[in-house]
Order: sequence, then C-alpha cells, then structure tokens
Amino acid sequence: MRKILGWVALPFFAIAFLGSLVLFEVIQRIAYFGFGYQAHKRSIDALQLCLINSLRVVGTRFRTKRLKQKLPTDRPLIIISNHQSMFDIPLLIWIFRRHHPKFVSKKELGKGIPSISFNLKYGGSVLIDRKDREQATAKIGELGQYIEQHNRTACIFPEGTRSRDGILKPFKTTGIKTLLQHAPSALVVPVAISGSWELLRYKLKPLPFGVKYQTQVLDPIEPSKYSADEMVQLAESRIRKALGQEHPTV
Repeated sequence: MRKILGWVALPFFAIAFLGSLVLFEVIQRIAYFGFGYQAHKRSIDALQLCLINSLRVVGTRFRTKRLKQKLPTDRPLIIISNHQSMFDIPLLIWIFRRHHPKFVSKKELGKGIPSISFNLKYGGSVLIDRKDREQATAKIGELGQYIEQHNRTACIFPEGTRSRDGILKPFKTTGIKTLLQHAPSALVVPVAISGSWELLRYKLKPLPFGVKYQTQVLDPIEPSKYSADEMVQLAESRIRKALGQEHPTV
C-alpha cells in the first residue's frame, strides 16, 4: 500500500522538489552576486525548507530531537553524522542554519545539479576528489581554517558514503582529524539519522509513502579532552547507541 501511495504522490513530489531546485538556482545567483553572503545564505535556508516540505507530499514524517541547551554561535562546530540518503543534507542545513553549515562533498556534485552545485561552489563548502587523497586532505584543511576564522560549521559524513540499508558503517578518521587540526577551537556535535535510507529503497521508483525520518542531535564533545582517535570513537559510539546498533559485548 505504501508503494502504491508513493506512486500516486510521486509526480507532486517531483514538481515540488525539482521546481524548488530550478527556482532557487535563479534566486541564489541574484542573492549571491547582487547582495552577498548573508542574502545567499537566506536563500539557501529557504531552499532547504522547500525541499523538506516536498517530502511531506509523500507523507514523510519528520522528528527532530534537539539538545536542551543551545549550541554556541561564537565558536566553530564540527557536525559528525551518519549518512543514509541525499535528503540528509537539506535537513542538516535547516536544523543547524544558525551555525552556517558547510559540507565536504565529492567533486562530481559541483556541476550540473540546479541549486546544489552552485551552493557547493560558492557557499563555503569544499569539493574533494575521492581518488586524490592529497587534494582531499588539503581541501578539508581549507574548510577547517574557514570555520575557525568565521565561526562556521563543518558537516562531515565519516562513513565515506551513504548507508543503503541504515546499518552504520565504520568511521574513517582522516577527514575529522584534518578538520580538528585546522579548527582547534571547534566543538564536535554527533548527529544520528534514522529512516531516511527508506526514501531511496526503490531508487525513487517510487518514494515509499509515510517514511519516519528521525534526526537526533546528541551531546557535544569537547575535543580537548580526548585524543583525535578517542574523540572519533566516542562520536561513533554515541551515534551507534542512538541508532540502536551498538556492538554486542563479548
């Protein structure tokens, strides 16, 4: 039944989702070239809200569990999140919009995608070549320097690629270590995402109807209290626990 309803709602989702991308490609350009960073950021925030609401057309139900205390805006943040679908990115941008989130993305996303490519190129994120380790590390270092200087937020998916079944993959540490090295005052915030992988279960043919999409912002970690490896391990452990995927004890 969910699949049938998904097929019924899919054209309306496509109109809302793709229409938003095309419309905000124009709005972004006007904002960025005509009015500068802050106007561009506001256009990006509005785009994310439109993209999120387009998923409501297919019955997606969002639940976000936030921290009781507010995260600081006077120091950089490093968001460490698991990754289940392309829809994770607009949701993270919207949740952390007060903190100006930027992303580490593969270079292939830097061209040809309305709104997305423009924002990645001009909005402060970095595009890396996964096959060129030296280039990727240098770009991540530049992002670390950027968030340190401007008190922005870097979002990184340390699994390296999205999980297609919701099962958390082991974390890779190089990117996080590089960010920490270049943004020594950053606060690390783990985020656990669940349910979004189901949206792509059928590779958009269709989007299943009524998916429960949950995002949990977990307790922040002060990196100065841990070694880099310990910090990454702690972040992974907290995310795994929030997802109910803790390793069984032997």
